[in-house]
Amino acid sequence: MEFNPYDPALHRDPYPVYRRLREEFPVHRNAELDFWTLSRYDDVLAALRDPALYISGKGIAVGIGDMGERFTRGVPLLIMMDGKDHTQLRALVSGAFAPHRVAALEPMIRGVTRELLDVLCKKPDPDLVLDFSNPLPTIVIAELLGVPAEDRERFKAWSNAITQFDPANPRGAHPASQSGPGMELARYLMGAIEARRAEPRDDLLSTLLATRVDGRSLTQPEILGFAFLLLVAGHETTTNLISNAAVLLDRHPDERRTLLDDPSRIPCAVEEFLRYDPPVQGLARTTTREVALHGTTIPEGAKVLLLFASANRDGRYFADPERLDVTRTPNPHLAFGFGHHYCLGSGLARLEARVAFEELLARMPGYRLRDPEVERVCSGPIRGAVRLPIAPS
Repeated sequence: MEFNPYDPALHRDPYPVYRRLREEFPVHRNAELDFWTLSRYDDVLAALRDPALYISGKGIAVGIGDMGERFTRGVPLLIMMDGKDHTQLRALVSGAFAPHRVAALEPMIRGVTRELLDVLCKKPDPDLVLDFSNPLPTIVIAELLGVPAEDRERFKAWSNAITQFDPANPRGAHPASQSGPGMELARYLMGAIEARRAEPRDDLLSTLLATRVDGRSLTQPEILGFAFLLLVAGHETTTNLISNAAVLLDRHPDERRTLLDDPSRIPCAVEEFLRYDPPVQGLARTTTREVALHGTTIPEGAKVLLLFASANRDGRYFADPERLDVTRTPNPHLAFGFGHHYCLGSGLARLEARVAFEELLARMPGYRLRDPEVERVCSGPIRGAVRLPIAPS
């Protein structure tokens, strides 16, 4: 068996392949791309619990050499840091996503969601991705960063171009997505950082500038790196979480009916969407010593893909794992990772998804997809939909 996360055929339905990995090849090596894969829940969780053995600083993607590091050189990204550096930077930025701060964003997120649905419902050919799940997180992040309304369209264009770029297939992206928008966005953000330094406002950039932990403050590159990470990770993952969930509810009408009958179950449903079809299927680590597992030895310095999406369907840990159950509880999925690198933006993603489905199901309870075949995003471990033409109820 040869498992390749960049195979377009895999993106149509990766879960039978994951099942075979778990049962027959729990430690799998792709010799051509030179990486290993862990697919069982206990193995993935053990790796996430041991950040000294499985480090992030040498990249979180597989099969692309040092390309990912070259694209981020000079910009500190929390997701690709280890040890003391990671701990210090995480302490500095984590306050911006404290539960009370995230909860205070709900009125803004609900307002943006309703505005987008107003526009979507008036379109002759509405598309749930282009008109809803894609712009929602981008606008929310723009609001968080204090981007003025008149700059929102430019910000959305930069965001879309950057998140469409696949480092594993740079030639497959639109040329504009490779460097221009990234540099333009960096210049824009650096200007915004300096403006907030001179005149603080009630926004995330001002909060980050004012943050102090043990006398240390964030540097401009650190703030820039965090803003980039928030944009790329927060945009793409939340877009795809909402898109994947919309597909699931279209294909599981009984589960949709459960939520229509009792919308208070939507937070629980969001956890099941994350377990059943997560937007990030897995991320890589690099081993700092040999690892013996299931009769196989992974060498020191090996890239190892931790396959969250496979772990989330491991029958050793979840009852009836192939069934979507919006009432499932408890639900200890690994969609946001675990421990040292647990996703800082998880609370924001959950809030956006909850509000999105509260409003979407209230406005269009009987929506259906026009095309049963979903065109999938082909971007390594990212799972999402390129477009979702819908027929409103």
